[in-house]
Order: sequence, then structure tokens, then C-alpha cells
Amino acid sequence: MLHIKNLNTKYGPIHVLKNVSLHVDQGEIVSIIGANGAGKTTLLISISGLLPPVSGEIIFDGNNLCGVPPDRIVSMGIAHAPEGRQVFAPLTVMENLRLGAYARKKAGSEEIQEDIERVFSLFPRLEERKDQTAGTLSGGEQQMLAIGRAMMAKPRLLLLDEPSLGLAPKLVEVIIQTVVDLNREGTTILLVEQNARKALEISHRAYVLETGRITLQGPAKDLAEDSEIRRAYLGKDYRDLSER
Repeated sequence: MLHIKNLNTKYGPIHVLKNVSLHVDQGEIVSIIGANGAGKTTLLISISGLLPPVSGEIIFDGNNLCGVPPDRIVSMGIAHAPEGRQVFAPLTVMENLRLGAYARKKAGSEEIQEDIERVFSLFPRLEERKDQTAGTLSGGEQQMLAIGRAMMAKPRLLLLDEPSLGLAPKLVEVIIQTVVDLNREGTTILLVEQNARKALEISHRAYVLETGRITLQGPAKDLAEDSEIRRAYLGKDYRDLSER
């Protein structure tokens, strides 16, 4: 579905992504893990067209996305729930959701309403607050809205950037379970997640990004058992599981 080849992206003179190559197959959850500043967010915004790469290829369903405008990329089947949620604060929950479907020019009002109901089935709390402005929602509710807004584009590939960041543990579980549910329903997911333990638990495969380069890749289960990954990203409690 998605094939990235030798991708290089810069912020001005700063070379952030350095010859990054990876792939995401249809039906997978693929995670990108790494330290802050490794380039994970830059990778996602490069895919979604918000920061065009300086070289390399981003191939989605046989089409090179490099140079394609972000709105066209959404129309092609890729949606992005960005880091920091970035909901439209003065607009209501319903207005945010409807804006998520802006690229679906041929969709009728009945179809859009059905998709809103689907979002509400995933996140009942949003239905309770459908007439509330997004800026007055809690952090967890805003994250639900950001994911729901992305889902309104009916993507075949969903890019999720740090969906559990800053959330209470109970809400982290809700968001992670929603990612699993969306995948089971047929949405392919590329996940950037600071909670590496959770990301590896739910992913099929994963990549480790360090200072702009892919340093490790493989089945998520294998990476979770790698001693260096445990030491760097999973913490003592996770490392000691094999010793109990």
C-alpha cells in the first residue's frame, strides 16, 4: 500500500529524515518508535504533504505523493490525526467532524451523517458533546475528536501521531483500543506513539527511528523482545517481564 524509498526531508538547513525507507501493507498496524526529535512527526507530515521532502519517493497505491498537495492526498485515501490534536477550537464537535469530510465531494448528506454516527459509536462522549465547541473539551475528548475528524475522510491509510500523549491511563486504553478496532474494521494504520510498550503490543510490525534514520525494523513482537529496545524505550518493568 505505502512504500517509502530513500526519503530525505529538511527544515531549512536542518536535515531531519535521512534516506528513510519503509513500507506499510494493507491491513497492518505499523508503528514508528523513537526518542523525541528522532523525526517521527516529520515522517508523517512528509507523507501527508505538509512538508515536501527534498528527495526520495513516497508511493501510495502506485502513485508518487511527492509534490502532491495535501488536500489531494486526503482524496487519495490518506488521513492524518496530528500531534497536539489541532482541532478547530471555536467550532463545535459536529462542525469539526463535517470539516473532516471536506474532500469527499461526491458524498451526500445522508452518507456523511452515517459516518458521523460511526464516529459517535466509537466515541460516545463526542455525541454527548456534539454541540459543544472543541476548545472547551478535555484533552482526551479533543484526541477522540481529532481521530474522528480524520476518520470522516474515510481513509484507507490513517496516520496517527502520538494519540495517547498527555492522557490519563484510562483514556490511553480507550484510544489504543480504538486503534485496534479501526484496524479490525479494515483501516490500515501508521502509528507514531510515545508509549512504545502499547504501540508494540498492538502493531504487526515496527520501525525504530533514531536521529532521522531507520536503525531497526521487524515484527513488533520481536522488537519488544530485543534487549536494546527494552532498555531504550520500554523501561525496567517491561524488561523484567521475562524474568518473572
